[in-house]
Amino acid sequence: MSFDNTCRRLAELFPSDFASWVLGRKVTYTELSPTELSTEFIRADSLILLQNSNEILHIEFQTIYKDSLPMRLADYRLRIHRRFPNKRIHQVVIYLRRTKSKKVYQDFFQIAGMTAYFDVIRIWEVPSETLLKYPGLTPFAVLGQTQNATQTLRSAVKNITKLPDEDQQHEAMAASYILAGLKLKPELISQVIRRDIMQESTTYQVILKEGIEQGIEQGIGQGIETGKIRQKGETALKMLKKGFAIDDIIELTNLTLEQIQKLQAE
Repeated sequence: MSFDNTCRRLAELFPSDFASWVLGRKVTYTELSPTELSTEFIRADSLILLQNSNEILHIEFQTIYKDSLPMRLADYRLRIHRRFPNKRIHQVVIYLRRTKSKKVYQDFFQIAGMTAYFDVIRIWEVPSETLLKYPGLTPFAVLGQTQNATQTLRSAVKNITKLPDEDQQHEAMAASYILAGLKLKPELISQVIRRDIMQESTTYQVILKEGIEQGIEQGIGQGIETGKIRQKGETALKMLKKGFAIDDIIELTNLTLEQIQKLQAE
């Protein structure tokens, strides 16, 4: 999904920004591939792992609360500990879409004899100014606590254009465009960010590919359905010519009375 890919790509490019913000202290982290946990149940699109010599930071970005999330975090904690028993584990869920649900305040998983805690950040409660201080978190600023989301997006874009690395510029700009969609209307976003600026980013290309593949699948499905309807129509037409009763034609072809009457008129 587009938000998974977007957040993951930002964590790949700016791991220390994410770690410093979440942990509240300046730290240097690198990305750890989920495949290093060697388990078939790891969802690589949703799991972000950052590490240094002593700690591992596990981040989950969520647009909405899912009932399976607390258990999944507990499961990941055990898997991470099994692979890295001497490292301290930090886990945090970051909710991106504002909601009134009380479930986004849950910070533990509990069953008889076991409790696992994790941290929760509701991005809309974080001042946008805080997010703008970190290059890697700038694309999230529009989702933060702000009086004017459109103006905040403009500030984010201005900060991104100052990044020394061109690839980071492209990726952060694409991420800003995508994440802003959780709060602003597309026409407002397009007034601030031009599509051509971000077209070279990996994030944009992945999402574009996803859209094309979904379009192809949808087109194939529509084509199959259209073919089935056409075939039923040809069958009904033959039955009409042979004098079959309309009720029998409806029963055998599943066409509606209106569709068969239209065939008669034609």
